Amino acid sequence: MAFYHFPDGFLWGAAASAYQIEGAWNADGKGEGIWDRFSHRTGNIFNDDNGDIACDHYHHYPEDVLLASRMGIKAYRFSVSWPRVLPNGKGRVNAAGLDFYERLVDKLLEKEIQPVVTLYHWDLPQAIQDLGGWENRDTIDWFAEYAQIMFDRLSDRVRVWGTQNEPRVAAFIGYGAAVMAPGIPDYSRAFQVAHHLLMAHGNTLKVFRQGGYQGEIGIFIDSENVMPASSSEQDELAAQRYYEMDTGFFTDALFLGKYPPMLIDWLDLIAPKIEPGDMQLINQPMDFLGVNYYRSMTVSFDQDGGFLKCRASPMTLPMWGYTTVGWGVYPSGLVKVLTNINNRYSVKNFFISESGCATNDQPDDAGYVEDVERIDYLRSHFLAAYQAIEQGINLKGYFVWSLLDNFEWHHGYEPRFGLIRVDYSTQKRIPKKSYYWYRDVIAENGVFN
Repeated sequence: MAFYHFPDGFLWGAAASAYQIEGAWNADGKGEGIWDRFSHRTGNIFNDDNGDIACDHYHHYPEDVLLASRMGIKAYRFSVSWPRVLPNGKGRVNAAGLDFYERLVDKLLEKEIQPVVTLYHWDLPQAIQDLGGWENRDTIDWFAEYAQIMFDRLSDRVRVWGTQNEPRVAAFIGYGAAVMAPGIPDYSRAFQVAHHLLMAHGNTLKVFRQGGYQGEIGIFIDSENVMPASSSEQDELAAQRYYEMDTGFFTDALFLGKYPPMLIDWLDLIAPKIEPGDMQLINQPMDFLGVNYYRSMTVSFDQDGGFLKCRASPMTLPMWGYTTVGWGVYPSGLVKVLTNINNRYSVKNFFISESGCATNDQPDDAGYVEDVERIDYLRSHFLAAYQAIEQGINLKGYFVWSLLDNFEWHHGYEPRFGLIRVDYSTQKRIPKKSYYWYRDVIAENGVFN
């Protein structure tokens, strides 16, 4: 049995996001967010679940941080709820909301866990949505004002910041496919939203640099490993379109200051409207790129396959099958995602900012879950991360999704991704077998094959 030792100082972490775990949706002056509005609308979420209570992390954070500390994680990536800090999205600051994040950061540091803060994980204030949301260019500046509030309050203790999580999902799933908030089925608006999200990222980088704040800042994107179903020209072009919408639209803008020409030509009238200076604002140096990796896809041409004219199918290895959300398991895809991005852009530093799986957790009478499938999944992906490092990728850390079972967006509470089981009826936390396995990985700074 071989042991693979990671570089000294490798940042083993876990991740979560505000709406998925905090609950307290209208407590202590918090404003309404687009996910509050969306999840309260009948039929939008599986089983009509919502995040009103979720894991009640707002009240249980000391216990959650203690459990994270006992697991030994070096860093915890969490997001701030914009409407908790600014109930109207701008203007008056909600002191109680800002105090919550200060207490959370201080508790993490007390336990020697590095806080890694995501400023935007999809929970736009509903008051901003009512003013046009991300379609309104003014939101770019409102977001920067919110970011500056967070920098001013926490940058003396938080040294790693991410502007956004998965802007692709906020734009193309929230607007185009419309199965997430705000639920607007219009791809022409979706591409404009994606452009404004990227501009907001760039604007926030500018605020961070001009403010002289100490630390590192980047963005967290999701990326799939995409393979054409055959060597036919139609399949290869379909795979290129799919990849460029999934990843290249964002990475080309971030690193090259332009959108993929073939995709923009294909989009024609629904391509985003770009004003002078927009791309320069987006294309600014970052300290790192966070990559969320979950799956690999084969893509074929399909005349009936939507405006991209393609059909995508999840790839999985024969011994794995599919996770409970229908995703395949393809660890080598992580290596390909990182090397493809690095070969194109020469990225300074990478994090795996999310990676994990929803398995069919079966608790025993005491609530304990022997989730060997999750352990196998994580082991195989850690080994893929090690392979990427061996191939020259400057990978600084790995954040497992997720610390806790939580509200999984439109899937509701059915999928469970957590290292820690949450009994939602009692709010009892029960570490799973994977929790203890990951504790050993962290302690040894490596993994056995």
